[in-house]
Amino acid sequence: MTTQVPPAIEDEAMLDDMLSQPSDALVETLARLEGDITILGVGGKMGPTLARMAKRAAPDKRVIGVARFSDAALRDRLEGWGIETVACDLLDRSAVEGLEKTANAVFMAGRKFGSEGNQPLTWAMNSHVPAIVAEAFRDSRIAVFSTACVYAFADVHGPGAREGDPLTPPGEYANSCIGRERMFEHFSNVHGTRLALIRLSYAIDLRYGVLHDIARAVLDGEPVPLASGHCNVIWQRDANDIALRTLAHADHPAFVLNLSGPELASVRQIALRFGDLFGKDVTFEGAEQDEAWIVDTGRQQRLFGYPTVPLPVLVDWTADWLKRGGKTLGKPTRFEVRDGTY
Repeated sequence: MTTQVPPAIEDEAMLDDMLSQPSDALVETLARLEGDITILGVGGKMGPTLARMAKRAAPDKRVIGVARFSDAALRDRLEGWGIETVACDLLDRSAVEGLEKTANAVFMAGRKFGSEGNQPLTWAMNSHVPAIVAEAFRDSRIAVFSTACVYAFADVHGPGAREGDPLTPPGEYANSCIGRERMFEHFSNVHGTRLALIRLSYAIDLRYGVLHDIARAVLDGEPVPLASGHCNVIWQRDANDIALRTLAHADHPAFVLNLSGPELASVRQIALRFGDLFGKDVTFEGAEQDEAWIVDTGRQQRLFGYPTVPLPVLVDWTADWLKRGGKTLGKPTRFEVRDGTY
């Protein structure tokens, strides 16, 4: 399954197809991996295309998507792709205990936006739910989506945070995400559960993401914030593919992986490129700081190779998508926030 890099992405059908296209390496990985796959929290931004990718890579395996499914259309879409769906509130311990326990699980549930003002719910979703799931799925191999926000800021002149660095971030949201990791690690220690902890930094889907946010500001004539002037980003298809491949690396103690693009992306330079593509003047707000939430992806490159779509192509695709009025999810990343208040 050779990944094609077209000059533009025409519509949502093409976008979703591309975001769910498995690599040959993933097909081989899942073929060697025994058992079916449950995706917990499948209803989020990345969940549907990741679930579809898993099914395309391993059509003979059952792929089960678990979520509350407040959107019936999403459930229908997943089932149309051959994915079994189960409605479940992951805060309900008895409901989670009643779920079928497959040999493999991907945990994608969590809460970020709206955290400020309802911190108890944020902690419940990001720390209590993981404890419930980790105990219930103790015998499964689990890939857990975490975030690069668990690190402190790193010097933008250095390689970025490494997997073994201390976890000392600002803000309750980020610390609740440390809670997520610690709950899975605790129950892994108790039961010997094999884990992969995936510290994702900014997946790019043309309908949302850091590039979308910068492009939208330029297109609308709004100033681009520069305080968090550097970041890492990765094409969501690559993020999906690598995340599923980490199931084969799940271990006890946990296998930990920074997941993002290798380039240090400059918000200023990206904004100026969007200005050229849109024929717009670009204005900025603030100035770049010497530290940002950036990660070293050396382990990822060694194990899984270079992402299939480089940063300049993602920028061009995003500009073309917005110029043609492509759909937006209206879910800003708030990449500019530095105090952890979401």
